[in-house]
Amino acid sequence: MPSTKTVDLAAHPLTKWQGPLGLPDFANIGDGDFSAVFDAALKAHEAEIDAIAGSKDTPTIENTLAALELAGEPLDHVSSIFWCRAGAHTNDAIQALEREISPKMSRHFSAISMNEKLFARIDDLYQRRDSLKLDAETLRVLEKTWKGFVRSGAKLDADGKKRLANISEELSSLGTTFGQNVLADERDWALFLDEADLAGLPDFVKSSMAEAAETRGQKGRYAVTLSRSIYEPFTTFSERRDLRETAFRAFTMRGQNGGASDNTAVVRDMLKLRAEKAKLLGYGSFAALKLDDTMAKTPKAVHDLLDPVWEKALEKAAADQKELERLATEAGSNEKFDAWDWRFYQEKLRTEKFAFDEAELKPYLQLDRVIDACFDVATKLFGITFEEKKGIAAWHPDARTFVVKNADGSERGLFLADYFARSSKRSGAWMSALKSGYTLGDGSKPVIYNIMNFAKPPAGETALLSVDEAKTLFHEFGHALHGMLTDVTWPSVAGTSVSRDFVELPSQLYEHWLTVPAVLEKHALHVKTGKPMPKALLDKMLAARTFGAGFATVEFTASALIDMAYHARSDAPDQPLRFEAETLEKLHMPDTIAMRHRTPHFGHVFSGDGYSAGYYSYMWSEVLDADAFAAFEETGDPFNPALAERLRKNIYAAGGSKDPEELYTAFRGKMPSPEAMMVKRGLV
Repeated sequence: MPSTKTVDLAAHPLTKWQGPLGLPDFANIGDGDFSAVFDAALKAHEAEIDAIAGSKDTPTIENTLAALELAGEPLDHVSSIFWCRAGAHTNDAIQALEREISPKMSRHFSAISMNEKLFARIDDLYQRRDSLKLDAETLRVLEKTWKGFVRSGAKLDADGKKRLANISEELSSLGTTFGQNVLADERDWALFLDEADLAGLPDFVKSSMAEAAETRGQKGRYAVTLSRSIYEPFTTFSERRDLRETAFRAFTMRGQNGGASDNTAVVRDMLKLRAEKAKLLGYGSFAALKLDDTMAKTPKAVHDLLDPVWEKALEKAAADQKELERLATEAGSNEKFDAWDWRFYQEKLRTEKFAFDEAELKPYLQLDRVIDACFDVATKLFGITFEEKKGIAAWHPDARTFVVKNADGSERGLFLADYFARSSKRSGAWMSALKSGYTLGDGSKPVIYNIMNFAKPPAGETALLSVDEAKTLFHEFGHALHGMLTDVTWPSVAGTSVSRDFVELPSQLYEHWLTVPAVLEKHALHVKTGKPMPKALLDKMLAARTFGAGFATVEFTASALIDMAYHARSDAPDQPLRFEAETLEKLHMPDTIAMRHRTPHFGHVFSGDGYSAGYYSYMWSEVLDADAFAAFEETGDPFNPALAERLRKNIYAAGGSKDPEELYTAFRGKMPSPEAMMVKRGLV
């Protein structure tokens, strides 16, 4: 039932942001506020759409396209806060609202995309586009808007539109259920241990586990959780094979444990609905529908990238496994080598080959120092600076706020970051926006945030990161820069509003600067002595960059191939988990390596529509990022000013204002081949 509360959208703290620095006044926002404000904002947006669609004036860019882009600001405001809360700091009330609001939002936007009068006005502009003398960005926005309406069912008959709207609503609800089920499994599982169970664990792992146990009411004990920041180091260092197996099985079975949080039926229903949606819109498969608006364009192009990588990765993993089995035998193990042994013996092999291990590196990767390194690189490349503002209320006390300034000292926008894992936060790491940056109408400065899930240290101790976690921080900050540096007119092409297989370029490219020696020498300082990482250790770390490439590439590429296998067929499998197993068998997936994301917890693909038929895009973008960083290496200067300016203008600031191939070619002069990526991964 719609809320009966009267809401003043011009004054409510969810829609009129009057907190410090122009942020929402989080201190005056309660969980009970959202429902009524959503109802009022949806109604207001509907009225704006009706006014645009019902206009008797000849359609113009201003009265139709611009009006459509700028409509719904109160809905944008309440939505951005709510979805931030739903991901970063949820509770039973927020989750109940999420189940209510997801289908409501789906119905609302389906009605807009199928509004015949509105589409007629957009179609009128589209048919006259060549005579309107539009600038390139406006023309691109018009074309993307028209195609978006068509892909959302604007040309279907009445029955088709009704069915498509129902499908979209069902998919929205199922995606919400999927994500909440995974969160429930992650929140409810913990393996509590005592001091006698900790053989082999470095102090930093024990410290994180002690903090995790205390937050779960078991002070004085140690907890293995299903957060990667604890699970991965535990299975890397623990000498207790039985406990490694227990943790591995729990981690890989998230979403598949029977009962209320089991995702088996959710996935089955989502795949069937996606296949039906594609058929309704005239596509041979859901992958064909999703890829139509990407750089790859077709499932074949995706396989042309993934299949050769898969073969190389299998070869590398098989060779590596023989080495790991040798180490296990030498250690006296007479057990069959299994998946919960891989990380443990891989770390020992790294020690053997390069004479260092993860525990030796970690004291040099202090969280605050790595954050400073992210900021420092952005200043060197793009001239922007960051100033932290203390005491600013956000969605959680751990969230930090930074003012972002241009080289001339003017304010560019805001950056917020929430770094630590907790049971109220979904797993993984991501970037999003409370506001995008654009100049249309009154304009808007970007308010961008990053969410991480690093293990929180006990009070008074310093948070230390693994190399992979430091890369994750750089990765998500690369996405944040894409949002903060945006320099476009139209909201719909601002920041990360680009094709799915281009969106990972700015983030993956930014990772490269973490391992630039000058960056590590300045920021990789020992937590106790303050001394920089010794050159000998730095050299070993850089030499080992491609170590473990077989394992890492197999676990990722298996997930990408399964995603495509589900979505490139014309129908949907009745038993997705059996299909997953059969597909992996055909691919000759090693039974000693698990997919990075098994189907029942594959949030990228099933917690909404984001990376469905699109998980390959990380590797597609990796082809671009390896080539892009090579451009800097070719100059001998990782901060080459002329190249950095081309990078800013054509990649980080351009958003979706031009075709991705045009943007990349403007930066690099040509499109890349996959070879640089294969070399970077250590597969050739």
